[in-house]
Amino acid sequence: MRPTSVPLTLLLGLTLAACADDRSAVVGEAADPTVISGTVEGRDGPEAGVWVVAETNALATGFAKIVVTDDQGRFVLPELTEASYEVWVRGYGLADSEPIAAAPGDELRLVAAYPGTPQEEASVYPGNYWYSLMEVPEASEFPGTGAEGNGIDPSIQTQAAWIDDLKQGCQLCHQLGNKATRDISHIEGRFASTLEAWQHRTMFGQRGAQMNGVLAAMGERGAQEFAAWTDRIIDGAVPPAPPRPAGVERNVVLTMWDWGQAKSYVHDEVTSDKRNPTVNANGLAYGVSMSDDKLLIVDPNTNEARDLRVPVRDPETPSYFPTDPGFQPWMYWGNEIVLDGPANVHNPMMDQDGRVWLTSRIRETSNNPAWCREGSANPYAQYFPLNSSGRQASVYHPDTEDFTLVDTCFGTHHLQFGEDADNTLYFSGDNRVIGWVRTTPLLDGPRGAAVQQIRDQARAFLAPREEAAQGWCPTVIDTNGDGRISRPWNTGSASDPGRDTQMTGFAYGIIENPVDHSVWIARTGGVPGRIFRLELGDNPPTTCKTEVYEPPFGTADVPMEDWGFAPRGIDITRDGVIWTALSGSGHYASFDRSKCTVLNGPTATGQHCPEGWTLYPTPGPQMKNVVTSGSADYHYYNWVDQFNTLGLGENVPIANGSTSDALLALDPDSGEWIVLRVPYPMGFYSRGLDGRIDDPAAGWKGRAVWADYGTNIPWHIEGGPGTMSKMVKFQVRPDPLAF
Repeated sequence: MRPTSVPLTLLLGLTLAACADDRSAVVGEAADPTVISGTVEGRDGPEAGVWVVAETNALATGFAKIVVTDDQGRFVLPELTEASYEVWVRGYGLADSEPIAAAPGDELRLVAAYPGTPQEEASVYPGNYWYSLMEVPEASEFPGTGAEGNGIDPSIQTQAAWIDDLKQGCQLCHQLGNKATRDISHIEGRFASTLEAWQHRTMFGQRGAQMNGVLAAMGERGAQEFAAWTDRIIDGAVPPAPPRPAGVERNVVLTMWDWGQAKSYVHDEVTSDKRNPTVNANGLAYGVSMSDDKLLIVDPNTNEARDLRVPVRDPETPSYFPTDPGFQPWMYWGNEIVLDGPANVHNPMMDQDGRVWLTSRIRETSNNPAWCREGSANPYAQYFPLNSSGRQASVYHPDTEDFTLVDTCFGTHHLQFGEDADNTLYFSGDNRVIGWVRTTPLLDGPRGAAVQQIRDQARAFLAPREEAAQGWCPTVIDTNGDGRISRPWNTGSASDPGRDTQMTGFAYGIIENPVDHSVWIARTGGVPGRIFRLELGDNPPTTCKTEVYEPPFGTADVPMEDWGFAPRGIDITRDGVIWTALSGSGHYASFDRSKCTVLNGPTATGQHCPEGWTLYPTPGPQMKNVVTSGSADYHYYNWVDQFNTLGLGENVPIANGSTSDALLALDPDSGEWIVLRVPYPMGFYSRGLDGRIDDPAAGWKGRAVWADYGTNIPWHIEGGPGTMSKMVKFQVRPDPLAF
């Protein structure tokens, strides 16, 4: 069906009839009873490219809809549930307007408000714009010379490594540049200087030791630079203004629901099966709250939110988070234990039957089953024994609202399904190996209808299957060039040219290639970081073989502005091109292995295929003094829209603009970006995302991409303590007035 738009004559008539009034008002009836429409009028005429927000607490959970005005200041808020809404305007160059009460079916004239100072105007800029006021030490100051020299820790060898600490160290859990971090007024008067305030504020709460450790690792210069950044802001510095939404960005419709609790650390969400996004059409949306081991659920049809506790198999499993009440009291929560999660749930993924798989602990980390360890008859344990793991796995069954807990020998973090008959689930999260579970053989079998019966049967029939269904391989590259991996191999600093070489490091992102079924991981940490390709062969583990690739860095063959570092997320197109967001340098990078002339051998240790890489600088400002690339934005992860769930086309790469309140969609052919900004509430810190097709015949209404407010610190979200985390639905309609 062709999308319907508000008649131009109606909106023009509305504008002319109301132009003599300087107050926002309901001035008529909308063209459709399920929309609120109208215009935004400014002092110089219509305000184009600003956001109109409609929010309500009258439904079963908090709800908001946000759209952008067209070039004549017109807007349409579509598909609204019957309720009373507060409607108002936010935009760059504006102050927030006074809310007006409205209901579906109303036509509005909204009058823009204007800031009185540059600081008020900049108060709604995304965090990365404020973070761009951070001054990075000059490149000539590296390597650091320590406390007796320039205050930079001597272990920090390059400016790029410093930037990586500022981002992967300091922005890993929440935004920097948001009001909660750039503003110290909430602790004003307690400390003699901003330097002293920064030295103390990074020790507060249960995560204080982690924050303080990152800052201390930078040397005393780290706290000094943060204090200087704050001083510049106190003295009146403001960042450059972001551009208003333009072009396709004005077609974006945002819908959001509250979920969880005021202290819920919601890490990630899922709505469908990545391999087939029509799975779970019109169904529930799921997320995981790490702070309290909850599976969060939103029903977009009824606007209801609820949660379920994710269990552990061993009731003695301790909380993952430190709970010593002797920590420095929180600024907001005092000595309260906010983070308490034995299961330590992290990442959800949906399978072909709509079941939700989670990386979660089911037991103490060190208690690996005997069949994982040395001395076992398990061929994987004989090849590479594993005595401990981090998380394991669990699966939620929506039909019974029950969980099946799955033990793994390897640690788990992120998870992705392969495209094979066994629906193999691959896991990142282990420093040593890449692991997998063949889910169909694991779960096939009788299941009763009663919850307790399911639990009893699941344990009985899973126990012998857990071992048979899983496998793992260490990441060993073929440095001797004989085409296979053989023992013994080089480990640690050993470099015997006649041997292959094991490479380790924390595996973060993971994806299977749908073309050749190889498995790719991103190992973040260090500069420049690496991505790995694992080929299982026909008889793993003995036929497993790994390749390693690094983004171009530190080489004269590639211009300095095209050096990249710190891959973190990883995804792939349907034809096998890798995409990885370089969270340190601020690029979105593609890697095409088919362009490489060298794949294995003594030179194939990372920097051997610059021809395979293409780097796209992400939008937004750079940090000051940076000589390579140092975007102030941070990309926690990334995703490829393989099946056009958003409506921008197939295989569109999307990066998380985790500190820019946005998702960043790229057109690789033109290099142009579409910034899908979430302007309210500020603090949209996304980690993962996914897409779903509810109805392929319904046009834009049947397609969406979903993400959540994944900040570790939900009280950093605009509104402060008590503000709820949100689930966000992104849609792109054909024009700003379609409904």
